[in-house]
Amino acid sequence: FQDLALKKALSLVVVDAARGFGNGLCLPAGPLREPVAAGMARADLLLSIGNQAAQAGFAAPPGAPHLKGALLPLPTGMDWRGMKVFAFAGIGHPEKFFVTLRGLGVELLHGEALSDHQPLTPALLSRLERDAAQHGAQLVTTEKDAVRLPQDYRQKVLTLPVRLSLEDDRALEDQLDRLFPG
Repeated sequence: FQDLALKKALSLVVVDAARGFGNGLCLPAGPLREPVAAGMARADLLLSIGNQAAQAGFAAPPGAPHLKGALLPLPTGMDWRGMKVFAFAGIGHPEKFFVTLRGLGVELLHGEALSDHQPLTPALLSRLERDAAQHGAQLVTTEKDAVRLPQDYRQKVLTLPVRLSLEDDRALEDQLDRLFPG
């Protein structure tokens, strides 16, 4: 979205509904790379992601059509209830991952909040593996972090897959039909 030199077929702004646009200020005073109004003027669609309470508190700026969605655990048939877990996540807001795990009924013994894209060093993984083993817990991470695991850890760490669920699939189809007629 930020690379203006790229020719785009669709410009989609994705926002965490709970956090919104933060304090509304641009870097370094805030989280934004440009003012909301300037970005939304180029956007075809706005997608806010979060639960119903977060969506209720999110104030969508006027302009682009607004879609709502949530990231939900992908049903894999695995029963997470009661599983003792040491989780780690290097995503924008790791606590959301830990909340999702708790919602599945895991016994979250430890949640290691890593910085976004933090390297999964041998020292970090060894410590997590050792600590989890001492507590009889399973290591669990996000799909984003799992792809960065060294080969020798891929069988040791469970991954919780999530998928985007739109509140109204038809609204997306309508917007795409509007943008790409025929």
